[in-house]
This record gives sequence, structure tokens and C-alpha cells, in this order.
Amino acid sequence: MKNHLVRTHRSAEVFPRAEHLAWRIAEVATDPVEVPPETEEMIVNRIIDNAAVAAAALLRRPVTNARAQALAHPYRPGATVFGVGGRYSPEWAAWANGVAVRELDFHDTFLAAEYSHPGDNIPPVLAVAQHAGRTGRDLIRGLATGYEIQIDLVRAICLHEHKIDHVAHLGPSAAAGIGTLLGLDTETIYQAIGQALHTTTATRQSRKGEISSWKACAPAFAGKMAVEAVDRAMRGEGAPAPIWEGEDGVIARLLGGPTAEYSVPLPGPGEPKRAILDSYTKEYSAEYQSQAVIDLARRMRERIGDPARIASVVLHTSHHTHVVIGTGSDDPQKFDPEASRETLDHSVMYIFAVALQDGTWHHERSYAPERARRPDTVELWHKISTAEDPEWTRRYHATDPNEKAFGARAEVTLTDGEVIVDELAVADAHPLGARPFGREQYIAKFRTLAEDIVAPAEQERFLDVVQRVGELSAAELPELTLTVSADVLARAPKSPEGLFR
Repeated sequence: MKNHLVRTHRSAEVFPRAEHLAWRIAEVATDPVEVPPETEEMIVNRIIDNAAVAAAALLRRPVTNARAQALAHPYRPGATVFGVGGRYSPEWAAWANGVAVRELDFHDTFLAAEYSHPGDNIPPVLAVAQHAGRTGRDLIRGLATGYEIQIDLVRAICLHEHKIDHVAHLGPSAAAGIGTLLGLDTETIYQAIGQALHTTTATRQSRKGEISSWKACAPAFAGKMAVEAVDRAMRGEGAPAPIWEGEDGVIARLLGGPTAEYSVPLPGPGEPKRAILDSYTKEYSAEYQSQAVIDLARRMRERIGDPARIASVVLHTSHHTHVVIGTGSDDPQKFDPEASRETLDHSVMYIFAVALQDGTWHHERSYAPERARRPDTVELWHKISTAEDPEWTRRYHATDPNEKAFGARAEVTLTDGEVIVDELAVADAHPLGARPFGREQYIAKFRTLAEDIVAPAEQERFLDVVQRVGELSAAELPELTLTVSADVLARAPKSPEGLFR
């Protein structure tokens, strides 16, 4: 990996295009280097993972509405939409599938200077691959780029510090991935990256206070914008430049300011794209910093016994966990039993309480309104707080995988004064955890989440196709989708009429 110093340049300065970050990313996207077998293996795992969480979300209102919008845009050759047959305009297919993948907050993650769910690259890159008649090998190459670029940006450039949503790294990565997929030249990809970043930079209010369904829609919108950006760039339309480094660019006006510097690592020429191997998926449908906390709560149940004995719980954890999903957020909604599912998903206090009481976590039952309103749960929930611990913050930002941690130390004080302490650095499903996820676990997650939604025969068909992705012809690539019966879709809420019919 080569580190590239990125800073603001005044308009009057000589700043060659070849030194722009967007150009350097485009060069990575055009590098003909082969995809390593282990990278390809993990890409297949993540396509399975995305399909699993999309299947579980197919009947939810935001997904139903996004699907209805896509169905209003039939197109040939087009791309497929989860749940239904037919072909649709690729940007709308990317939108609908992106919302389905993101709705339950249940797919892969990478955390460093910024946060990310790099599996969000899959819907737009796959949609364009199907529409443009590309092969499974082309898809693998495009996704290797998408993962690489998003993860490398996340390693280096913090967005949340400046209240910018993390999808600002996704627009450029998806555009770069689509560029690799299509075999575009460096200039075209450069322009697409600039447009994608410019149109997908927004505030973090989507993940603050009363969190709405836009939390799931924001990454899908970024994917849709990336598809459109590539289309415009292919037609010769340009982008604001230099998009990151300009005098009024993203760094100067939205991030660290005119004096800020970032060191962005990118693969050198001929260096394989391996970043996906540093990411990890979720065993539970909850914000990633909650994964280890759920496992920790389950582990502590026996020692604690009756949760009614608890006087207080303090979760000592990283700055991110404390400020984003803990009491450091100062969001009263995180203690509201009437809060939205999206808000409860971002309340580690609620999640620890329910996991401790139930000894398990379920993507629907654990968030059910009646579950959140249970008096004993509300009582326990309000006894839980978080506190930043510098050591956990240090480990959160560590570059050594053996040091990096996303967990917490729980101090549980009982009514008789006894204090029970335990800690867990990484979730059991993490590559360094007690039960690391491999192909077998990804398939098991798919079968569990597809149950009662996707017919068994369709599950088997999909699993056969997805495990042959690298060998699929252009004619076979549209088989990389899931369809469900009309009876199943009839269980979804009816989408109200909008502008598109």
C-alpha cells in the first residue's frame, strides 16, 4: 500500500490532475491486477450475506416502497430487483436492492477513522453488471475495487467528526467499482468519482435523534447516484475538481478545513485488492458496536441471575460507542419505549437490556413494540449508561488487527452491593472471535433469514448460482437474484401512490 498525502490546494496553485485523490483512486480502478482467490471467496460470502438480509427485509414498508418505485421503471436490458421477476432501470434496481440490503442494519462492516458498511457497494455494481451484460468475473473485479476504495477511505478520512454521513465514502467507491466493472478509462472514472462524491455528501442527522427509515435509504441513494454519475461521465460530462482538495472542496469546507491533511492508503500498481478481508459481518441485527455487547450480555446472564437484582450497569467503551449509540449522544430517544426500530438499533442501553433478559437477539422480535414497552425492560434499560474509556478508544483506532476492538467492559452493580465485571473485545462472529464466520455460517444466516420468505427451491437455486459467481456468463448473471411468490409479497404493506406509478 502507498500512502497519499491529501490536503487543500488554492485555486492559484499548480496542482496536476495526476496528483488528485480522485485520479489516484481511478488509477486503482483501472489497474488490471488479478483478484486474489481469498478476496473472491469473501466477495461471494458477502453477496450471500446481502441476499440474506434483503430477504428478511422484503416485506418491510421502506423496502416495499423502494421496490414499488423501481417497478415503475421497467427497462431492457435492465437489472433485477429482489423479490420480483422482470428487469428494471439499473439505477432504480440499485436503489430498491440497496434499501432492502440496508433496512435491517444486518450486513458487513468496517470501522476505522470512519464507519462503513462496504456491502452497500454490491447493489449498484451488480445492477450495472446485469444491465451492461457483464460476466461474473467482471462483477468480482468491480466489487473488489468498490470494497478496496471504501475501506481505504474509511481508514484515513473521518467524516463523523465533522457531522458528515459515512455514505460520502460510498459514492466514490461505488463509482470506482462500476468503472472497473465496465473497463472504463481513468479519465472517465475520475469524473464519475468527483460527481458521486459531490452528490452524496450529507449531514449525519440521518443517524441522530429520532432516526427514520432514511438511515437505510441513504446508502441506497448513494449507490443510485454513483450509477447516474458513471452514466454522465461516460457521456463526457465533468465533475467539480479537485473535489477533495479544492479551495472550496470537501476537505476545506466540510471536513478538517484548509489546513487539514489526510494520509490515504491505496494499492500500488499491480498490488492485489485485499481490503474486503479486513471487514466483518454481523451475527445480530444491530449496530456493529452492539455485536460484542450482545455476546457479553449473554455470557453474563448466569452470573447475574435475576435481572431484577441489578441496581446499575455501566458499559465502559470507546468514544464512538459512547457518543453514537450510548448515553454520550445525549439523545433522550435512546431511552424511549415508543422509539422507532432504527433508534432502538442505535441504543446500546436497550440492546444490552434485552440481550441480558432474553439471552438471544432476533431481528424482529427484539425490536417489537411490545418488547420495547415491557415494564421490566424499561426499568432495566434506564439503569444502564455508558462511559468512554481511553483504552477502549485506543483499541478502536488501533491498526494492528490483534489490538483493534469494538467491545466494552460491563460493570454490573447489584442491589446487595456486589459488583460483577466482564469484558469482551470483539464479537464471537468476528474473524478473531470465538465463532468466526466462514462460508458455512454465511449460508446458515441466509437460510435462517430467508425462511418463510423465499421458497426452499429458490433458496437452493440462488446458493448454487452465487457460489459460481466467478464462472457466470453475461447471460447467467441475471440469475443472481431472489424471487418470492405473490402470496408472500401480498403480506407486505401496500405502497401508497407516489409520483411514479
